[in-house]
Amino acid sequence: MQLTTEPLRIDCVVIKKTKEVEIKKNIGKIFKTWNLFEYKNPQDYVSIGDFYKVYGYACIYASLNEIPITDITITFVESHYPRELIKHLKNVRGYTVVKIDAGIYTIVEDIIPIQIIDSRKLSAEDNVWLKNLSNDLSYSDVELITMKIVQQGKTARIAAYTYAVVYGNFSKIKENDMTAVEIYGYDPKFEIDPKFEQMLEEAGYIPKWKIKECIKIIADKDAKLADKDTEIERLRAQLAFQSKR
Repeated sequence: MQLTTEPLRIDCVVIKKTKEVEIKKNIGKIFKTWNLFEYKNPQDYVSIGDFYKVYGYACIYASLNEIPITDITITFVESHYPRELIKHLKNVRGYTVVKIDAGIYTIVEDIIPIQIIDSRKLSAEDNVWLKNLSNDLSYSDVELITMKIVQQGKTARIAAYTYAVVYGNFSKIKENDMTAVEIYGYDPKFEIDPKFEQMLEEAGYIPKWKIKECIKIIADKDAKLADKDTEIERLRAQLAFQSKR
């Protein structure tokens, strides 16, 4: 019988890790060669059905790619404590579920290493990026994450992440009148996502962004002109000195 009306598709991220690399970060300690992620938005949670669906994906992925099932790990990420799922895994499957760190639970006694992450409980210091991928941040959280993005020079490289955080928490940004410059800092290489640009325009932020950018460009040009004027004066003085000789 046909099980699905559409071809099976993994709606996850598959990351390949080389065997010689050891990951010490708390959320990556279980990682092996292939690592599958199931990420739930803040309003959703990992159900018992989700668990078996993704577990099935892992088995199919191993079969189709002819790789050892023991070289795959599964990570579930949600913004809730997975009470019903953990209860099922313990009482029905007979697994042992161990809390190895704040918000991180690993499933013991399965051939596939599996972890369930409650992103709300993660350490803010050790997991700033994953913990703040949420639409329920405070204004200070938004300020902190955008500041870290600018400080680390990641603005252009993680534009999709920034867009998700700002879009999900836009009401707080609008209430506190944050400007686009405060959100992104100044990065001439950064190109604003068209949807994000429209969202900022509606709040009146783009003019401030463009003004800041123009000020920076004008200041750079003024500095170059000043340097040229200094060089011209130096050459004039040199010519005057030589003519006297």
